[in-house]
Amino acid sequence: MDFREHLHITGSALQRWFIAQSYDALIVGAMWYVGLLIIGVPWPALWALLGGVLQYVPNIGPVLARIGPAFAAMVAGGWERSLYVLILYAVIVVVDGLVLQPLLQKRMNRVPIWASLLTPIVLGILIPFWGVLLAAPLLAVLYAYKARNDAGRTS
Repeated sequence: MDFREHLHITGSALQRWFIAQSYDALIVGAMWYVGLLIIGVPWPALWALLGGVLQYVPNIGPVLARIGPAFAAMVAGGWERSLYVLILYAVIVVVDGLVLQPLLQKRMNRVPIWASLLTPIVLGILIPFWGVLLAAPLLAVLYAYKARNDAGRTS
């Protein structure tokens, strides 16, 4: 295998990973919008757009995305509405981390769901910050090479 083929496999795997992340950001933004609309938080479209964009920032992005709506809810409706925003945040994070991302990675990169769930945990223990940050794109590239090797064996 020459260098160009390595670049092609890696580049196409990372492209599919980025597309999956974009779908994830779009769905998370929609969940924020619907939830904030139901709760009655001012400017739900702005907070949903911010939540979707910050979905690209690993680890800290979703945490930052909840600050604006929680503050707006506190000002507009008191601590109870702000508490509802925090509950919405918890629901979105759980659905995203345990359902959306593993399913999107399985569909786009053929990464098994178990690997999408366990690899960030294992790499987070071994290499605390960078392991969690690089787990998803690394899995996409590894499974792209696995698919290429499996295709090479059958032909």
